[in-house]
Amino acid sequence: MGTRLKLAGFPALKDLETFDFTLVPAVSKPKVLELTRGEWIDQHYNCCLIGNSGTGKTHLAIALGQAACRSGKRVRFFTAATLVNRLEEAQKQYRLERLLGQLAKADLLIVDELGYLSFGRAGAELLFQVFADRYEQASVLITSNLPFSEWGQIFQGERMTAALLDRLTHRCHIFEMNGESYRFRESAKAAKEKKSPK
Repeated sequence: MGTRLKLAGFPALKDLETFDFTLVPAVSKPKVLELTRGEWIDQHYNCCLIGNSGTGKTHLAIALGQAACRSGKRVRFFTAATLVNRLEEAQKQYRLERLLGQLAKADLLIVDELGYLSFGRAGAELLFQVFADRYEQASVLITSNLPFSEWGQIFQGERMTAALLDRLTHRCHIFEMNGESYRFRESAKAAKEKKSPK
């Protein structure tokens, strides 16, 4: 279990006990708890967490990834920007096949923050290849601040975007996570407490 968690590459460890579902009322807690059992990964389903910044998408993605590790699955976690950089580097060094092979071994590939940073056409095509290779073979969990209708900005073109979304959403659990930013709320609360006289 410890080895699986280490190999996954989570930026921090987060679980569902510390996730505040009241901040994102549109997200069904029973549904999320059901996903922690991992059957969706066995069935090669995908999961997309879409919503504005600070609504807990990364927290939820890590919690689901950790649950998958606990049930014996191989998980890899990347931000979209890191994954694209790795793919481009590997391509330059003629190691792309090897990296794609390593990624293919993961039962669940988590790609966080898709849409936060833009990348070039070559990077977009490599990322598309990773997603396309996993279609009906293995699961992907993606978090994005952009609604699907704006993914053309990421994949630079309607054709590639349409082809990707067609595959990605074919068998997919989609959560719309729009609410007030959790970080913003916390910092506003802290500022208010500072101001109030002791």
